[in-house]
Amino acid sequence: MNRVFDNIPVKENWRKKLYIIIFEAETRLGKLFDVILIAAISLSVLVVMLDSMAEIRAEYGYALRITEWVFTVLFSVEFVLRLICVRQPSKYFFSFYGMIDFLAILPTYLSLFLPGTHYLTAIRVLRILRVFRVLKLVQYMKEANYLSSALIASRRKISVFLFAVIMIAIFAGSLIYVVEGQENGFTSIPTSIYWAIVTLSTVGFGDLAPQTGLGKFIATLIMILGYGIIAVPTGIVSYEMARVKDEELKYCPKCHATHHDDDAAFCKKCGTNLIKK
Repeated sequence: MNRVFDNIPVKENWRKKLYIIIFEAETRLGKLFDVILIAAISLSVLVVMLDSMAEIRAEYGYALRITEWVFTVLFSVEFVLRLICVRQPSKYFFSFYGMIDFLAILPTYLSLFLPGTHYLTAIRVLRILRVFRVLKLVQYMKEANYLSSALIASRRKISVFLFAVIMIAIFAGSLIYVVEGQENGFTSIPTSIYWAIVTLSTVGFGDLAPQTGLGKFIATLIMILGYGIIAVPTGIVSYEMARVKDEELKYCPKCHATHHDDDAAFCKKCGTNLIKK
């Protein structure tokens, strides 16, 4: 709770209380606020999804638009309250959650000038990330840190892999263009490269398909190659995740320092006995 009093001037008690309700999940009102907020976000995203369906929009379009504006106004008021109760509004505004909160309300207002942009309000679903704080799931973020560290460590390998895939797709697309020709739907090399990427990724939209025997043979090889390619990035990231965890084999239960030597018995920072993860 100390960080609340650090952020809010002592004399402004109403801002302190507002801060506790909006930003803290430890109190009853704070948790209730977050639960209601998450429910409202979920419903607003559902409204946007329903509005994108032509048959539902034709019958309930007006009601959905009114509902969307109600949610937008509520989120706008909430966003203003967040700016009011923090000591440095600009710092919050340009933070990750601050930008998400702002972008969650912006598309609806833009739709007044650019029709159709209100569908971008689906970005509100990112605000549900606060569920980690509400439901005490913050400890699971450590696993997300492992994944992000593994992706960063393997970025060069993955870049080389993607470059190789692009080269294969260009070669296969050019080859199938020569074999099949325009009469079979492969009207250009870019179109053929699109087919090669779809086939290589084993998605197979079905809008293009080889008609000749040689073309079908090439497609078969590309599909088999695609199954092998899928396993490559998985292996790279899995290896890096295992390596990251091995590097943090020991941690300090008191100061949470990591990267101790394998034979270390005490924390190098605070001297506490180390335990295995």
